Amino acid sequence: MNYIVCQEPGTFLLKTQDIPQPKAGESLLRIRKIGICGTDIHAFGGTQPYFNYPRVLGHELAAEYVSGEAKGFKEGDVVSFIPYFNCGSCVACRNGLTNCCTSIKVFGVHIDGGMAEYVVVPDAYLLHGEGLDFDELALVEPLAIAAHGIRRAGVREGEAVLVMGAGPIGIGLIQFAQQVGAQIIVIDVNEHRLDFCKTELGVWKTLNPLNNDVMESLVEMTNGDMPTVVIDATGNRNVMNNAFQYLAHGGRYVLVGLQKGELSFSHPEFHKRESTLMSSRNATRDDFEYVIESIKSGKISPKKYITHRIDFKELPADFEALMAPENNVIKALVEIND
Repeated sequence: MNYIVCQEPGTFLLKTQDIPQPKAGESLLRIRKIGICGTDIHAFGGTQPYFNYPRVLGHELAAEYVSGEAKGFKEGDVVSFIPYFNCGSCVACRNGLTNCCTSIKVFGVHIDGGMAEYVVVPDAYLLHGEGLDFDELALVEPLAIAAHGIRRAGVREGEAVLVMGAGPIGIGLIQFAQQVGAQIIVIDVNEHRLDFCKTELGVWKTLNPLNNDVMESLVEMTNGDMPTVVIDATGNRNVMNNAFQYLAHGGRYVLVGLQKGELSFSHPEFHKRESTLMSSRNATRDDFEYVIESIKSGKISPKKYITHRIDFKELPADFEALMAPENNVIKALVEIND
């Protein structure tokens, strides 16, 4: 079979190896669609934490069930799986927080992932397609991360929620916050993405910090109250540090984006607000099932995010183009055809 490995930052190689064989408790899947995410882009650029090279990337996956003995699954079924493999016994797992297991192995990050024609995965992590097609299933994982972030934030109806970053995760955060009736303000430097948020998602307000004074604009938009929830989906250190000033008194700041360095903020300014700072990592099975049901019911329509499609074997040559702002990529899918 063919697979693609990130040999080192900036280098993808197309290679071949034997099709893996499942052991007891595992299943063989044939990968059909692979979503390209920020993790993949940061790994390619050498800025992804928790990462070693060489590594096979890919954890936003849609597949066909090939073989194994997983209960309720048969050959040809359209499937996906939860790509966060947890130990089941650490303090986080014992408390139901499998998404932040102390020894978690994220497919395509800590261990080799799904940029391959076939993969073997533990049966316990399989997800039924529930009538979704390959495009939709490939977008379930990033949407689950977004759903988890909104759940962590405890967003309530009528709140002003500031989402920083209008990439795929940010777009998911917007849509799940909208489901609970929040008023969304989006910040991004990419006008194409801001236009998408306005025209396709009906976002309340958008801001481009290259064109607007963010503090002044937020004060005007919220009548001086400032957003009660701020969520970072950029993973940009400067953006994350600057955003503490945007938070209302009594507000919550949720870090969905991830960067390598340290956070830096004024303790007095943070303290006087009695602010809450929290991270949001990965997602749980409940989040995945919630996303699948939201797509089935039509509350979320993720196919509109897909702007680019790439043939699997062309990915090593074409990947860098996905990072170019002028190409207006929102979501790219890699396709493995017969």
